Amino acid sequence: MRFSRHLTTPALLLAAACAMGVAHAAASANEDPALLHARALLAKATLFDGHNDLPWAIRDDKTAHGTVSKYDLRVRAPGQTDIPRLRAGGVQAQFWSVYIPGEQKDSHFARTQLEQIAIAREIVRIHSDVFTLASTADDVRKARKAGKIPGMLGIEGGHAIENSLPLLRTYYDLGVRYMTLTHNVHLEWADAAAMVPPHVNGLTPFGEDVVREMNRLGMVIDLAHTAPVTMAAALKVTQSPVIFSHAGARGVCNVPRNVPDDILQQLPKNGGVVMVTFVAGFVDCEVAKVMQPAMMRMNIAMREAKTDEERAAAKAEFAAVKIPVPSIGKVADHIDYIRKVAGVDYIGLGGDFDGNDAWPEGLSDVSMYPNLFAELIRRGWSDADLMKLAGGNVLRVLEANERVAKKLQAQPAPGLR
Repeated sequence: MRFSRHLTTPALLLAAACAMGVAHAAASANEDPALLHARALLAKATLFDGHNDLPWAIRDDKTAHGTVSKYDLRVRAPGQTDIPRLRAGGVQAQFWSVYIPGEQKDSHFARTQLEQIAIAREIVRIHSDVFTLASTADDVRKARKAGKIPGMLGIEGGHAIENSLPLLRTYYDLGVRYMTLTHNVHLEWADAAAMVPPHVNGLTPFGEDVVREMNRLGMVIDLAHTAPVTMAAALKVTQSPVIFSHAGARGVCNVPRNVPDDILQQLPKNGGVVMVTFVAGFVDCEVAKVMQPAMMRMNIAMREAKTDEERAAAKAEFAAVKIPVPSIGKVADHIDYIRKVAGVDYIGLGGDFDGNDAWPEGLSDVSMYPNLFAELIRRGWSDADLMKLAGGNVLRVLEANERVAKKLQAQPAPGLR
């Protein structure tokens, strides 16, 4: 999700109130066995979050302007992510989203993408005592044992490859380990969920080639943001398990960004994982009734805007929308539903922190994962299943992609399009 960060003053006040409430809950943890249990479990698990937009938050910050050294992660940062809160939340591995906007066709996608990758890599370099860049599932496990937070990069939208398979390979070499096939706009070769109707009915032959090349590289296919026809087309082509790096279930909340039941039912055969997002407008239908029409209006305005002033006006209109605050139970409802439809082996977590400002109560920054695990413990989840949810399932997906890539790399790399 994008363009919803730093929404309204009321939204920020609500987020602050949520944070204060959770701080109070943490202070009284001795009186909450479920929260104590959650913290103990996360100390043993590998909590691997699927989507965090910290690099864009640093780029967009009015003081830092993309300079990592000016965005101090060792103290409470302006956004929702910093080192103390990652540690408090039990986050042991992270996919760092290296998002770039896809709405402006003349916005130098490749250059901007490389800048975002540079920001993400600089975060790791400056804070090398805390973070490390991982290439494989084994790297993640080794870093976890060493007490570091391993990260992999995730491109959010195939517009970044500018219809070039060699560019896709270059991104892989720079540390990208998943790519979301689309963001909010249709591509020449793939349909996005945020635009209707579809214009290529899923994937073109080149889009299928992108999927095959990602399989060959070992780059995970991310189907968040894609239209259902794109999800279905990718699942027919891929030889590797997919992810949805930050999404919910349409069976709980019927919004375009969530995953339909017929796709969920295919996950056991594919082996993929839906990493459930915390974004209020995707997990709560009452919030969606307010947020989705506003988001659609903004997306249209952003695509049609010709000046920075028009783009700023579109963002400001969206920022003025008053958004209700859902309960943390709404997120747990999506997790329970996906377990029911697909199975416990096909669920993960992808918060989307620093890509949004509308959160459920008790889940408004990266320190708050224990609150969600405590909610699931109260619902009767076993430790074994919670370990799968935390990171076991996504590590399995990474390993499967690596195995498929090893077999496919006996084939020569394709040339230019």
